[in-house]
Amino acid sequence: MSASGRAPRLLALLTLAQWRHHPGQTLLALLAIALGVALAFSVHLINASALAEFGQAVRAVNGQPDAVLRPAEGSRLDEAAYPRAALHPAVRLASPVLEIDTQTLVTAPPDAAFASASAPRASLTRDGKQPLRILGIDALRAPAVAPELLPRLREGADRLALLDPDRVFLNPAAQRLWGGLPEEVSVQAGDRLIHLAVAGSVAAEGPPLLVMDLAGAQQHFGRLGQLSRIDLRLAGGSNATALRDDLNRGQPAQARLRLAPVQEAAQRVSNLSRAYRVNLGVLSLVALFTGAFLVFSVQSLSVAKRIPQLALLGVLGLGARERLWLVQLESLALGVVGALLGLALGTALALGALQWLGGDLGSGLLGGGAPPLQWSSAAAAVYGALGVAAAWVGGWAPARQAAQIAPAQSLKGLGHDDGRGRSAWRGPALLALGVALAFLPPLGDVPLAAYLSVALLLLGGILCVPLGVGLLLAGLRRPMQPVALLAIERARDQRASATVAVAGVVASLALSVALTVMVASFRDSVTRWLDVVLPADLYARTATGSSQADAAWLGPDFLRRAAALPGVARLQAQRLQPLSLAADQPPLTLLARELGPDAGDLPLVGRPLDARDWPRGTDGLPLPALFASEAAIALHGLRPGQVLDLPLPDGRRLRVGLRGVWRDYARQQGTLVIDRRDWQAATGDARVNDLALWLAPGADPAAVREGLRRLAPDPALLELATPGEIRATSLQIFDRSFAVTYWLQAVAVAIGLFGIAASFSGQVLARRREFGALQHLGASRAQVLALVSAEGAVWTSVGSLLGLALGLAVAVVLVHVVNPQSFHWTMELSLPLGRLALLALAVLLAGTLTAWFSGRAAASRQMAQAVKEDW
Repeated sequence: MSASGRAPRLLALLTLAQWRHHPGQTLLALLAIALGVALAFSVHLINASALAEFGQAVRAVNGQPDAVLRPAEGSRLDEAAYPRAALHPAVRLASPVLEIDTQTLVTAPPDAAFASASAPRASLTRDGKQPLRILGIDALRAPAVAPELLPRLREGADRLALLDPDRVFLNPAAQRLWGGLPEEVSVQAGDRLIHLAVAGSVAAEGPPLLVMDLAGAQQHFGRLGQLSRIDLRLAGGSNATALRDDLNRGQPAQARLRLAPVQEAAQRVSNLSRAYRVNLGVLSLVALFTGAFLVFSVQSLSVAKRIPQLALLGVLGLGARERLWLVQLESLALGVVGALLGLALGTALALGALQWLGGDLGSGLLGGGAPPLQWSSAAAAVYGALGVAAAWVGGWAPARQAAQIAPAQSLKGLGHDDGRGRSAWRGPALLALGVALAFLPPLGDVPLAAYLSVALLLLGGILCVPLGVGLLLAGLRRPMQPVALLAIERARDQRASATVAVAGVVASLALSVALTVMVASFRDSVTRWLDVVLPADLYARTATGSSQADAAWLGPDFLRRAAALPGVARLQAQRLQPLSLAADQPPLTLLARELGPDAGDLPLVGRPLDARDWPRGTDGLPLPALFASEAAIALHGLRPGQVLDLPLPDGRRLRVGLRGVWRDYARQQGTLVIDRRDWQAATGDARVNDLALWLAPGADPAAVREGLRRLAPDPALLELATPGEIRATSLQIFDRSFAVTYWLQAVAVAIGLFGIAASFSGQVLARRREFGALQHLGASRAQVLALVSAEGAVWTSVGSLLGLALGLAVAVVLVHVVNPQSFHWTMELSLPLGRLALLALAVLLAGTLTAWFSGRAAASRQMAQAVKEDW
């Protein structure tokens, strides 16, 4: 066999020998890569599964029409458009549909705190009011477009039940709410509960759904003459755009139609949840990023310890290229095995998370259900390749070091170069570049430049470790105690090797600090925000979301009677109304509520525009003032002082002026606030969805609660809660939404501690001759042990300080750049000093204890015999 043919086999044998003789370090590196791949792959599987389930549910409900017509203005489609479309020569089949989001009552639970307009929604349980979608269809036409909406009669039901306006058909999710097919269901229609007989089922999957006759849906929910959309099957050769233009010709603005994508709802949800999914995916790569540094530490120490063996192999004919390949092969082997383990572990994690946290991981953005796992071989290949690439990148520098040794000089103990002063500019240059990238705008609403800024800050900070060690030790006085003197002088002399020793510590601690500060800042901002938006003593609501606002409301008579209740000093009403400013974005939520002077009761961002400079309408009167949330400003390109023609639900326009910006952490899709008097004057809509009540001094809150329930047509229609209950529920939802972030912090810290163990264990083994020489010179076992522990304390202290400083810098980018660019929310930076101190102290203690345990092996009697290797 030729030399070129024997080289790969020799390299493979050397790699296996390295793994066999150092199983502990190999296992740590494998674990780091496996955890990184597992977290990233599991997050991808969870997100993909949730989106696939939602898209499948939309397809089941919408079917596959050739075109979908929706109102071009507002949200109400006059049914007069249906005959125009159905009779057009280009249309083969037209199916009218009315979509209604409302609530159903499963049981009547006691009062519970609710997450109102002040906080994200919690995942729902089976008890109480549940969100529900009702589809009013033409049962003779809709199944031709959406076969899964075909009603299936229960046994004994009349065949004409398909056309009965008082009968409904339940999909599987709705049946699970009641544990089967009940005789009747109760749903909310305005300020009352209506009872509908259950005639059978439909096969459409997805969230709870009731299907009923179109005329019945229009009658029961006050939508006479209204549709939501018209699904079309076109005649052969017809063009949907030409059809739309033909149908709109000569029609007023309120009657115009637009072509809506079939998967418009799924695309809107995907856009809404994209920032959460992208951020979670990037954070899941934290462990993989840290794992690359652990591979770097393990491989660097392995090369340093094997310099004599590598030099001997070099003298025997193993060239620089083969030595480079040897270390690279070891790194790639670590990556391949770690990636395979990570893919298996990631699949298991995804299965568990889908069952325990739901497809949105507690965020509430995708419904919170438990969809089936959508495993992808292509995604597995991508994330497996990322694991292999991380291991290869981590082993690149050690491989170059192995290739650059001088074999003859290294056998004599000469020619070692610690690299001091080499490329010292790289660290500061990367830090400067990272700071510059933080000021760049997002790309497609994704803060790619900010993510790259974080990566460069971390990498630059780690490359600055030798410089930081030198600066920290420059002003330190030389101690008189010999052990401390040796530890500090070695740290000064070998500070270039500090990058190897503390790279994992700095990376993991910096990321943990950054995540801790980011979550604490967000939580503190939400807490302060809740204090502002919850000034009343008691809150009541009937709609759990803006999408249900038109089907679950309270009338003006209820308001008058509630204000007259004994113990009620003041009452503030709020109307929720979804409004669409852009077809490709989820609807904003319009809040019509009483506003004080200059909207001082809103958590404003900056000062509102002066009313004296306010624009006026054609009648000479000031335009109604509008306040937009930060998300609405960012998503729709709004600006204070701008005049808007606000689309009303009936297709008309209301001219308003944008007076200021307010902070709303409840709705990522954006919120608009208008004075309720202006809203009523423009629309005549006196309905309300939320109530805030201030109680008179000495009033009994329980009596007021009971009085409100007696006023309601059905007590189950109202949900009542105090500010304290809402605050506790909201923060509980917040903690659940960030539960995955807490796990990522724990994984990053764990990998960093593994890196400490690998670094110090490898260094101790590589310095056997040094410790043997010290013992020959009279150093006791206790002194050698103290020396190793002192060095561990010095290195870990330096790593902790640098990790804290670097983590705070990354936290500033996350809080002030990534968060506003991703979620369009601003917040104040909060430093949880106690948690940060405990985090740094834990890393310091772990590093010192690891060095101490490693020193016990170093101080053994066999170490004294290591000096024979030099004879």
